[in-house]
Amino acid sequence: MTIFLALFGTLLLLLFLGVPVAFAMIGASLAVLAYTRGFESIPFEMLAQRTLYGVNSFTLLAIPAFLLIGRLMNESGISDRVFNVARALVGHLRGGLGHVNVVQSLIFSGMSGSAIADAAGVGRLIISMMTRDGRYTRSYAAAITAASAVIGPIVPPSIPMVLFALVSDASIGYLFLGGIVPGLLMGAVLMAMNVVISN
Repeated sequence: MTIFLALFGTLLLLLFLGVPVAFAMIGASLAVLAYTRGFESIPFEMLAQRTLYGVNSFTLLAIPAFLLIGRLMNESGISDRVFNVARALVGHLRGGLGHVNVVQSLIFSGMSGSAIADAAGVGRLIISMMTRDGRYTRSYAAAITAASAVIGPIVPPSIPMVLFALVSDASIGYLFLGGIVPGLLMGAVLMAMNVVISN
């Protein structure tokens, strides 16, 4: 119990003080080591080696690549083109901009692999367009944007799937294939909900 308190107490204290999350986790781990082994006997050289060994992975290079692609799409105007394609596909249906929101999240998540990149990339644009339209409240526009951004980690390529495959030695290809149908089902359910609310 005392180890638990040392770990999470130190973590919460460091987070409360404004320390970045990664350094707060390192500090909490060092606090547990100091509590159990004594500060003098902490093997700092081994900790540095194990930390570098833990991130020395070719598969983990996919994560910054996904984030870079999302950023490049925002800066190059591809996000606007994705929005225009989604609007041409489903913008004429009842609850059109809500459907556009979901479809563009599906398209964008197939490129970025991250819910945060999905929400940040096209979220601001679609929320402002939905509120300017007058038929959607700002809270509804933000809610459907957040809900559709969650599709990002499910539709391949997906950062959590890459991490899971790295830890479990599962096939990344099979994981990506397994994420297509659930992602499309989530999009269909969100679009059905949008039709019901838009009536």
